[in-house]
Amino acid sequence: MSHLSETIKAYKARDPAAHSSLEIFLLYPGIHAVIYHRFAHWLYKHKLGFCARCVSQWSRFWTGIEIHPGATIGRRLVIDHGMGIVIGETAEIGDDVLLYQGVTLGGTGKDKGKRHPTIGNNVLIGSGAKVLGPFKVGDNSRIASNAVVLKEIPPESTAVGVPARVVRIAGEKVDFASAVDQIHITDPVQQELQSIKEQLEAIKKQLAESAEE
Repeated sequence: MSHLSETIKAYKARDPAAHSSLEIFLLYPGIHAVIYHRFAHWLYKHKLGFCARCVSQWSRFWTGIEIHPGATIGRRLVIDHGMGIVIGETAEIGDDVLLYQGVTLGGTGKDKGKRHPTIGNNVLIGSGAKVLGPFKVGDNSRIASNAVVLKEIPPESTAVGVPARVVRIAGEKVDFASAVDQIHITDPVQQELQSIKEQLEAIKKQLAESAEE
């Protein structure tokens, strides 16, 4: 009960739309998904795999959140909205993590054993983000919406883009941050056309010089 109570408090602290503990307990699918998962994980640990999967699939049906019974989840996990979230079998989630809808903590399809990511403490993962592979996302990191993370993220980092790149560490910009600028981006087609134009101009110049000779 202490885990449930502190999780409800975490929802109240992070979600301005939450008006009461009763509302959160009765109406928030993230709360229900974690409660079901605690039971499914207990069954999984006690070698009752079929029963564990039955509980997790029932939870998926009611909440729209799919958590494999083998996943390890820390304290005070907050799932905001939650629809479409998928958490794989060997995923590990630390304490005070915030997940938005559409997040996938998955594998790449080619790993064995530990196949899914380890999420550190106090990590925020934005809506639609995909974290794929058996690496760690460090404590206090932020993953932007729709980012696709394919390699380890250091602590205190902000990662954006497809594939994701770290643009800030401990609040400071990294040197290649401009590489993920999605507004002032160079058009590769325009670059190629400009290169062809320059080559044609060079050929014309050579032909003109040859004619004069």
